[in-house]
Amino acid sequence: MKNHIETASPAADRAHELRSELATKIATHMGSVENRATEVPGLTLHRRTAPTAPCSMTYTPGVTVIAQGRKRVDLGRTTFIYGESRYLLTSIDLPIVSQIVEASEERPCLAMSLKLDMPVIRELLSREEIQLPEAPPDTPAMATGEATVEFLSACCRLLDLLDTPQDSLFLSGLIQREIIYRILRGPEGARLRAIATLGDQSHRTAKAIAWIKANYAKPLRVEDLARVAGMGLSTLHNHFRALTAMSPLQYQKQLRLQQARGRMLIDGLDAASAAFEVGYESASQFNREYSRLFGQPPMRDIRTLRSPGAPPLESIRNQ
Repeated sequence: MKNHIETASPAADRAHELRSELATKIATHMGSVENRATEVPGLTLHRRTAPTAPCSMTYTPGVTVIAQGRKRVDLGRTTFIYGESRYLLTSIDLPIVSQIVEASEERPCLAMSLKLDMPVIRELLSREEIQLPEAPPDTPAMATGEATVEFLSACCRLLDLLDTPQDSLFLSGLIQREIIYRILRGPEGARLRAIATLGDQSHRTAKAIAWIKANYAKPLRVEDLARVAGMGLSTLHNHFRALTAMSPLQYQKQLRLQQARGRMLIDGLDAASAAFEVGYESASQFNREYSRLFGQPPMRDIRTLRSPGAPPLESIRNQ
């Protein structure tokens, strides 16, 4: 009878080697810090030595690759759990709940995050040789994908540029294009392509989402949002919920509460001032909705976040 080592494919062996290589590179460049914004544009590195409590934040368009460990992300009622064999793709700004579920001092969770540039995606999509199937209409703007040998190899080469900063200016853009190309060629790339394609329903919905993000403190009328997107009310509602797993008003509420949390934590505002800054007219309503999202009243939550062992400030704002 053949054992597992004998039946493992060369591709699986090579992927395992590349994940180990990527983990070593991240650990080398992190030292003992938990987050590092690197010299390569859009690239950040992350390290955790223990599981974390759930943390509400906003993910921007990008890809997160875990070289070691495991993570859970909740988007509405949809849960994504990903680790060493898969990456997480986020195609629009999404309020989520994030949690490290596998990490230890001996085997830290090691990850890299790369922001995605929509103009670069559109440039690649203009090339006729990239053919993708249409994205199913009910798929969210977040997905996990297989970290293939080709994908992991490009990630390793991107981190190599941290050792040769003189090459980064020229090569980082080329390697990032390769990573985006690998994503677009996979099944997860269909939704990203739809959001980047001008005139597509997903792209129109993304315009509405961007408008809410830029105007979250203003009163929201869904009729005005439909005009921004150039869509009917029911069409916008259906596409918005498909992409974000929430309604426009729920999306705005999460953005407001997360912004208020950041203003209290980073800038020292009191709860009432933060509430009015982000668009709330009632402090009591703000306190109720804040407690429902974050698990405790505003000032108690801020005291908890400032206590030893709390998540670092960088992870409160976004990833």
